[in-house]
Amino acid sequence: MTPAAAPDGWTWETARDADEVHALLQACDARQALSHGSPVPVRNPATTARRVRAGEVHLLRHAGEPAGMFTLSWEPPFALDPDAFPPARRPAYLGRLAVAPERLDDGTPVGASCVRRALELAADRGADALRAEANPDLTNTVRLLELLGLRRHGDVLTDARGRRTVRLHKPLTPSPNPASKERR
Repeated sequence: MTPAAAPDGWTWETARDADEVHALLQACDARQALSHGSPVPVRNPATTARRVRAGEVHLLRHAGEPAGMFTLSWEPPFALDPDAFPPARRPAYLGRLAVAPERLDDGTPVGASCVRRALELAADRGADALRAEANPDLTNTVRLLELLGLRRHGDVLTDARGRRTVRLHKPLTPSPNPASKERR
């Protein structure tokens, strides 16, 4: 049973505490960097606070504790050239996918639950595609996104700071009556 469907203490919410969200993001980044021998990304707390205020951060809790999170937005959280993705009329963007390190250790499918929730919310809100950018060195994350239907688009990119990324895209069928509020 996935956390989203489990009756035993798993709940979704739109995040309200930027400090809590930023701490989860940093903890996940540190764990992933250690596991993959990559540098820890530098995250801007002001960006986290802005995303929380905008209602873009979705938080999965277990027994009241943060277990996973992601952002879902209509604006790309990364630089975008015209050929970055296949055409879409109304794409949504998945970002900042993070799982509490203890959940990574215990094998709970929190990451999969987060991506499934993002796909559901994007379609419910009228998106015709879900797009993401990921570090290709985080092979488990990229594999998860691919298992859930996102496909790589384009080559691995390297920016001026040496940050490597791969772009992923999944066409969606928007719900006939897009919802604008979070379902609990």
